[in-house]
Amino acid sequence: MDKRLSKILAEAGLASRRGSERLIADGRVTVDGRTVTTQGSTADPSRDRILVDGRPIPAVEPKRYFLLNKPRGFLTSRSDPRGRPVVLDLVKHERARLFPVGRLDFDAEGLLLLTNDGDLAQRLLHPRFGIRRVYEVEVEGRVAAAELPRWRRGATLSDGPAKPCLVELLRRAPETTWLRLAFTEGRYREVKRFCQALGHRVVRLRRVAFGPLRLGALPPGVARSLTAAELARLGAV
Repeated sequence: MDKRLSKILAEAGLASRRGSERLIADGRVTVDGRTVTTQGSTADPSRDRILVDGRPIPAVEPKRYFLLNKPRGFLTSRSDPRGRPVVLDLVKHERARLFPVGRLDFDAEGLLLLTNDGDLAQRLLHPRFGIRRVYEVEVEGRVAAAELPRWRRGATLSDGPAKPCLVELLRRAPETTWLRLAFTEGRYREVKRFCQALGHRVVRLRRVAFGPLRLGALPPGVARSLTAAELARLGAV
């Protein structure tokens, strides 16, 4: 049965649906010896010979879902040409071809979903679903409670307005302030740029929730399988 080529690649665990579309656009995919670059192209994995970078795509593997507490100092990537640590280094024992859902900066930490389910990844990252991302952020300077309404009104960034759906003051130190912020978009460095626009540089950033998933007490650098209840809430089962 014919399927969209990007869906076939995602189901094979090679990338998310969006990442699979990039593989196609970059001319890295062939079907029966013909390079395919048109989005929306279809193929039948049971009949057609599909190669990525000259290699046959792997057979569809069982879907796997992990919640990782990403430490600082790891790239949110499958690999790095410069040899820097990547998040998949933390789950080397897992044989499934996992990829991260969304991104956390090299110096950010916290909840990161790893999976080989391209359809789920695409759904979770699509802006129209408004998946809430909750962060605990330490910023330079002291933020008074009286300033929170200004934070809740949002700020205009280079790529448009940014308005958190949650702003809470957690605690203050002599020279920094901890806040809890939540956004429903996964824009590039949105949290850091938002805080900077309000005059406070981010010192530390930790994601503690992503949709229905909670980081909890999971130690840094450790990954665990999602529970059946978590998978149900994500719509993965």
